Amino acid sequence: MKRLALALALLPGLALAQAGTWSIDPSHTQSTFTVRHLVISNVRGEFGKTTGTVKLDEKDPTKSSVEATIDATTINTREPKRDEHLKSPDFFDVAKYPTITFKSTKVEKRGEGKLAVTGDLTLHGVTKPVVLDVLGPTPEVKGMMGEARRAVSASTEIDRKDFGLVWSKTVEAGPVVGDKVKIEIEAELVKQAGEKAAAAK
Repeated sequence: MKRLALALALLPGLALAQAGTWSIDPSHTQSTFTVRHLVISNVRGEFGKTTGTVKLDEKDPTKSSVEATIDATTINTREPKRDEHLKSPDFFDVAKYPTITFKSTKVEKRGEGKLAVTGDLTLHGVTKPVVLDVLGPTPEVKGMMGEARRAVSASTEIDRKDFGLVWSKTVEAGPVVGDKVKIEIEAELVKQAGEKAAAAK
């Protein structure tokens, strides 16, 4: 009975040790997109700020979860006039929909170091399920201040029209802007403070 009682007492600590909470580091994270222009070239852009939380289960990654928020007002395609147009009601309408969010609903293994993360993507006020192809997470390393860090790479492809990102009949009638948009996220994660202390109790 004493052994059973001791094992039960240790269970909360063991659970914390297996599952850690990590924050997305905005200063070391890039969220980019690529779309075809006139069928002959790719136009690339990025969003300047991505935040979120990853709850990572080391023992069983399928029990992990992720929530991320992209600041749509920080869109940058290296052309100020185009960026202002993209922010306008013609496209992202950032005054009304300032963020793009993703909340996972399922995590599956897809081989060594690969995951498929299914979740709800909310863009331009429309929510649709998407699947992120994820590489990682990388092994844990120490940062400059002694903090634990690791990284993941995620990608997916969406049809912009599914999210109401349409403009004029002229654009939609011709191949000016492609329908398919590739999204890529390179995220660096920082283990939240207090995780180790809590696991040791």
